[in-house]
Amino acid sequence: MSVQLPVLKDFGPLVPPSDGSGGRSGLLVRTLKVGELARLAGKTVRALHLYEERGLLDPIERSKGGYRLYAQDALVRVRWISKLQEMGFSLTDIQTMLRQWERSGSAPDAMLRVGDLLKDKLRETREQLARLSELEAELRSSLEYLETCPSCSPKQELTACTACELHGESEAAPDLVAGFHAQ
Repeated sequence: MSVQLPVLKDFGPLVPPSDGSGGRSGLLVRTLKVGELARLAGKTVRALHLYEERGLLDPIERSKGGYRLYAQDALVRVRWISKLQEMGFSLTDIQTMLRQWERSGSAPDAMLRVGDLLKDKLRETREQLARLSELEAELRSSLEYLETCPSCSPKQELTACTACELHGESEAAPDLVAGFHAQ
């Protein structure tokens, strides 16, 4: 799967690539200043500085004015960090994951480690979805129960709310309603 980067018009100076070639390839790449990268990624400059402090994001150089300059693929890295955070990974977790990746002896080993982490996160996500589904059902039944309450007599006492004639004796109040009366 390839990631489509936005087409950017003149968003930074041309610099040699940070591919270890020392610029011998003769190609020059456009760079992003930290503020531009933050804007494109929907992050704050402070967040990007934090990613740099944690070793998750590296500028390829600094401008003459001292600005951090990032390669275009830094946007992919920031999106990657954001997605992992959305999945519940902390920055420390992401650091650990990245270090394990870098220490992997081979591509298959690295992919197995990443696969194991993602499988664990998928299992956790499915468990959370099941909990949320149960919560949704409880909320729905509570709201259905409460829909009859406006038609109740204004003189009805609160103590009768969990067993009123509108619901019948066989219909128990859902926990989200009954809990108000439990002692």
